[in-house]
This record gives sequence, structure tokens and C-alpha cells, in this order.
Amino acid sequence: MVQYGHFDDKAREYVIETPATPLPWINYLGNEDFFSLISNTGGGYSFYKDAKLRRITRYRYNGVPMDNGARNYYLSLMSGAGEDATPIATWSPTFLPTKAPLDSYECRHGIGYTTFHAGYQGVESELTAFVPLHTAAEINLLTVRNTTGEPIVVDATGCVEWCLWNAVDDSSNFQRNLSTGEVEVERTDDDTVIYHKTEFKERRNHYAFFSVNEPTVGSDTSRDDFLGQFNGWDTPQVIADGKPRDTIAHGWYPIAAERVRLELAAGEERTLVFMLGYIEVPDDRKWEDPTDPAKVGIINKTPAHELIARFDTTEKVKAAFRELQDYWERLLGGFQVSSGDGKLDRMVNIWNQYQCMVTFNLSRSASYYESGIGRGMGFRDSNQDLLGFVHMIPERARARILDIAATQLPDGSAWHQYQPLTKKGNADIGGGFNDDPLWLVAGVFAYLTETGDDSILREPTQFDNAEGSEQPLLEHLRRSVNFTMGHRGPHGLPLIGRADWNDCLNLNCFSSTPGESFQTVENNDTGIAESVFIAGMFVLYGEQYAQILERFGTACGMSDEQVKEETAAVRQAIEEVREATLTAGWDGAWFRRAYDANGNAVGTKDDTEGRIYIEPQGMCVMAGIGTDDGKAQQALKSTKDLLTCRWGTAILAPAYSTYRIELGEISSYPRGYKENGGIFCHNNPWISIANAKVGNDDEAFNVYTRTCPAYVEEHSDVHRTEPYVYCQMVAGPEAPQPGEGKNSWLTGTAAWTFVDVSQYLLGIQPTFDGLKVEPHLPAQFTDLTVERTFRGTKYVIHITRTGERTLGVDGRAVDGNTIPMAPEGTEEVRAEVTM
Repeated sequence: MVQYGHFDDKAREYVIETPATPLPWINYLGNEDFFSLISNTGGGYSFYKDAKLRRITRYRYNGVPMDNGARNYYLSLMSGAGEDATPIATWSPTFLPTKAPLDSYECRHGIGYTTFHAGYQGVESELTAFVPLHTAAEINLLTVRNTTGEPIVVDATGCVEWCLWNAVDDSSNFQRNLSTGEVEVERTDDDTVIYHKTEFKERRNHYAFFSVNEPTVGSDTSRDDFLGQFNGWDTPQVIADGKPRDTIAHGWYPIAAERVRLELAAGEERTLVFMLGYIEVPDDRKWEDPTDPAKVGIINKTPAHELIARFDTTEKVKAAFRELQDYWERLLGGFQVSSGDGKLDRMVNIWNQYQCMVTFNLSRSASYYESGIGRGMGFRDSNQDLLGFVHMIPERARARILDIAATQLPDGSAWHQYQPLTKKGNADIGGGFNDDPLWLVAGVFAYLTETGDDSILREPTQFDNAEGSEQPLLEHLRRSVNFTMGHRGPHGLPLIGRADWNDCLNLNCFSSTPGESFQTVENNDTGIAESVFIAGMFVLYGEQYAQILERFGTACGMSDEQVKEETAAVRQAIEEVREATLTAGWDGAWFRRAYDANGNAVGTKDDTEGRIYIEPQGMCVMAGIGTDDGKAQQALKSTKDLLTCRWGTAILAPAYSTYRIELGEISSYPRGYKENGGIFCHNNPWISIANAKVGNDDEAFNVYTRTCPAYVEEHSDVHRTEPYVYCQMVAGPEAPQPGEGKNSWLTGTAAWTFVDVSQYLLGIQPTFDGLKVEPHLPAQFTDLTVERTFRGTKYVIHITRTGERTLGVDGRAVDGNTIPMAPEGTEEVRAEVTM
């Protein structure tokens, strides 16, 4: 059992006590448009809105050594203060890039910020990185303190490497890019600012800058000159020489390096404000003075000056930092639990909600495993992310729903992803994933139950971003449901298309060409391959659509008769699909996964491999299929017996040992990894919810803890990924190294786990009529309190175990298990619940 740090719950931080974590352990900075990734050694990158199209700093995946060349800070103890001063020792306050063995090191990843504490040869440093609210910039606040007992001189150098905006082009189009890099340097008595203006004179209206709020002894913008021949970021020539060269980059590799000399008396400390910022200017105001021939090509720096002035003192930065902390205090305060289990409380109160926010912001587009160049925002992904986020900032969830819906195709299907900068469907990724449409229903239903805001259903929304195609959002939901109803196969089950939730179950692709993408290869849909998983989805979300019609149809212009007719038609289709699932979809002891394009069952005892899959067991039971005849319980028993190990529940078993062209990418992975027998943390919450729904409370909680980071922290040497957030996958029981985590942070696991723990285990579920309270916790939980903000009212819910279920609200007994909606303007409601 090995840990590399510990939780500090009071500070809402994870404290990393060594730079030598098994993998880079990262954090995210930014909540709106400007985002940065930062590792426990200062690695990462920054971008504005879109990690592909507005990449600000460069990052090299698959680099050796890994995680180099991002935020590069160098502290140099100098022999003197004059021009002839030379470095005695150089180190980094983040350990990398210099790798000097620090006397002390601590990285604290907090909520929206990261702080590094380091000590070396009597010099203490503190570096705090964060993105202020409503600001397109990252602040790096660096404090250097002299504890040697003698006067010293320390040079502090901060350096970033510019990406030439389009991250794909930047990493491939060298014949052009090595000639295009352009910078400007502005040095005054108060500060130095280096501007990155590549391509600004033609098609771009944006630039970036790197600044420091103190006079500098020099700067550099040429990477070649800064590093010197044969050197890396750990040993730059300029740092070794102790003298900046004041270089100006013309093409090649532009950087921004600024050096400040600090003369520190014994016990003295100085603080510097480094800023990485992004600026957009209107096309007619791009230049400082377009009429003056002497100033042609000089960018309009006024917006940058205004931004820098907002944070040009330590006091201003600290005020912005307090504002950020207060923001998160309010945000996380919307759902808090005190359960007596510290691990459960820290995940619910802090880290799970925080991860929900990050995944909502970025979908699957930018992490240390998603490079940001191949994916945008997922249609399916973003709708699922809403489920765990909607209680935090409902107005942003509303805007996201409308963005997603506007990429939907007129027949109800969808582009699989869209680019966040353009908000248009990404044709390069393609479509034809037949589960996508129904996730829109799930996202809208969650928004409606959380807010009651039915105006969203009447919001005119385009199809495929085509002007003039606007229809109310309710029509988008109708086409989503009708798409599934109209695309059913020989057994009456929904057709799978290219794939369903499992992108790698490609039953209509038949790819045999090396390197061919399963995501975009021709979809040879014969109208035969069916999905039992989508069947479960349709039963669950088709019913939610019917409830939306009954509740809001007339408010959206439908007559009572139209509502009755449509809900009846939908529910008739639901029953048909339910019956097909219980017959053609049932294999005797579990639900089958699918039928392939040849009409053969997938996920059946008649196969030697891939006999049982996790997805239909979770989704079908969540939908209530088989709960009245024992099939649901049997399916969950099979799931526990055949798929579950100490690290979680695998996606399928046994894993495939050969490539099966009729199944696609799923069988291309090595056994035990990813979709071929890995533990997909995303769908483990479905099994937990399913167990809760049928009353298996102990197993529901056990499923939750097997993949929950706080409960596996002590095995960080095995798990490897961050012990404070979920990863997408854990190597399964058939893998050579079971329990090894992969692809952390950006995963639907965050949202689904929060739905599981908040709405099913703790049992606080928003409905149209109030908060339903139905906990499903094991016997060790006897007394707990949940505080939950719902439609502007704070609900304080005290739950005790007595063996019977009762509900009291503000001292009055209430029938049933739903706390009625409080009158508008009510500040607080107190409820007593027994279980």
C-alpha cells in the first residue's frame, strides 16, 4: 500500500508530497472560456475555448521525459547583483524542469488552483496558479523568501512556449510554421510584456501575451537561443550563463522568457505576478495606429494593458483568488453531506462535484489523455455530463442543452461531436451512433426536474446549425424519440447504427484496413444489427419524454388530445421494446448485449468469449425491465459473479482473444484493457443504481466504493492515476496489471457517479413535485444529514435509521417520500427522514 500524498478536507486540497508520482497528477484551472491544465510538476497547457483551434501554449504528448516544456520557472542563486553575476545554483519551484533535488516540496491541488511550496539552499518559494473568474488569463503568483540569514540575490525566470494556435497544424505543418512565428516585446520601468502575434496581420483577431509586474533584467523570445544547442528545458543555456540575450524570434520557435532580479535581505520576501493572457480585438481596431507608416504592424495593446492592470499588484491578485474561493464555496455548498464516513463525504462534498464541473466544461476534449486535437464536445458525453452538473449552475446547463440540440440532424440523429469554438457538428468524427438522440431527452429531463423551467422546451433551436431550420426544443426531443421508434430491427429491438454507448462495438463496419478509424469508416447498416442497451435506454428515456409531454405539452401549444395520442403511441412502443428485451434480449441468466449484422446474439452463454456485458445489465434494470419477474435480480447476480473483482466491474467477460471483424474495435484491444474486458468506471454507477432500485443496498454501496478514488487511495502505486478524481478505465481482471487506472479526469464517470451517490445511495432525487428522499445505504449508516439547494431553497434533510420509513417536513408528518416544493421565497426547509 503506497500513497503519495493525503487529502486536506478542510482546505479542499489534495496534498502531494513528492514530485515522483506514478503519472503526472493534474488539476484544471478555469471555469468559463480560458482553461489551463497543470500537473504536480508544473506541466500542462492553456487554451481559449477550444483546445484544438485556440491553443495558447505548446505541449508534447509522448515526450521523453514526459511532462516537460510547459510552465518553466527557474530560480537562480546568484554570485552578485551586477552585470557579471553568475548562477551558483539553479532549481525549479515546481521541481521540473530542472530536476534539482529540492530540500522540501509540496504540491497542493485545490479547487480551481494549484500551489507549490519548495525549499532549496535556504530559499523558500510559493507558486500559486489560477484563472480568475471572468478572465482570459492564468495568474502565476510567485513568492520568494530568504531564510538563509544573509543577504542574497535570486534571479527568477518564467518561461512559456507558444503554440501557433491550431494545435494540429502546429504539430505537423513545419514547412510553413517555422517561418511564421512573430512576437513583440514591450519593456517599461514597471514591467515587461511579450506578445505572441503569429498570423495576427492576416486572418486572426487575437493574440496572447506573457507578462511580469516587475522590471526585468532581460527577456528572450527565441527558444533556440534560450535553450542553446543540445540542451533541454532542464538546462537552458541562458539560465546557465545567468544573462538573458534579449532575443526576438523571427519564425522558428517563439517563446516568452522574462527574468527578474531579486535582492533579498535576510528574512525578506518578494512576490511577482506572472500572467499568461489572451486578447481578442475587433478587426477595425487591430493595430496601434494603422495610419502611421512607422507603426504598421504594431498590435493594439490597449486591451492587454487593461487586463494586466487588473492584476498588477499582489493585493489585486489575492483579492481575485479570494473571489475564486468564495465562488467555489457557494457552488459546492449546493449539495453537502455529513455521513460519518470521511471518504464518502470528501468525494460528495468536494472532488466529485469539482470533477463534474470540469467534465461539463470540457467534455472529453482536453486532458493528459485526450490531446484536444481530435475531439470536440460530445453529443452523448455532454448530455450525460449535465446529469451531474445541472444542480450547480442551471443557467449554464440550459445554454449547453441548446448548443447540443442545435447540432442535431433533422431526422433526429446527431453528429457525434461538435467543436466548442464554432458550436457546429464535427463531420470529421461522423455520426450514426444510435444512442445519441436519447441522451438529449435524458439531459432535458434532468434540467426540467431540477429547475421547472419549461420555457426551454419552447426555445427555437436550429437543426444542424442551419439558418431557418429553427424548431422548439420539444420538437428536437420528439425527433429523438421518433428516431429510435422508427429504427428497430428484426427482433423489435432498436438498431445500433455505427455503435451505441460503447463506441467500440461496431457491428456494421467490418473494418479490415490497418489504421482505419472505426469511428469514421463506412457504416454498412443493413437494418439487422440491434442493441439491447438502446432498448433499455428507450424504455427509460422514452418514459421520461412521455412525462415531459404530460407535464408541459399543452404549455408548448399541444392540445390535450394531441398529448394523449402522442404519449399513448410512445408508451405502446415502450411496451413493445420492453417485451422484446425480455424475450429476444434475455439469455437465461442475464441480458444479451446485441444482435450483430448477421443476426447472431452478442453477449450470450453460447459464445466462448464476450458472454456477458455490463451495459445492458445496468441500463435495463435502471429502466425497470425485469424487476417484477426476477430477471433483474438474476442479471445483477450474474454481473457480480462473472464481471466483478476488487477493482470494479468489468465491461465484459471473458475478454476476446482474437479480432472479430463483425464486432469491430472492441475485439482489437488486448485482453483486460479498455472495451475488451477493462473496468469502465463510467458504467459501474449504472450497476450501483440498478442494485439500489431492486433493494440490494449493500452491493449498491460496494459497487460505488470499488472505483471511488478516495477508497482506493492507499493503492496509488497500483492505480497510478490521481487519487482524488475518477479515471475512465481501470485494467480488468484479465489484464496483465489489473487495477491500473487510465485516462483520468474527463469521463462520464464523474456525472454518473454523482447521480448514483446523490440520488440513489443518499437518495435525494429532484422531481417535478419536490425532492424525493429514498436512501439506499448499508446498515453502518445510521445518522446523516444532507444539505441540498433546490430551486432557490435550502433543504436540510436529517436521516436516521429506525427500520421504518417516515417523512416529516418542518415538524409536520408527510405521506409518501417526497418533500413538497417549498413556496417561492422560502429560504430553508428542514426535513426528518427515517429509513
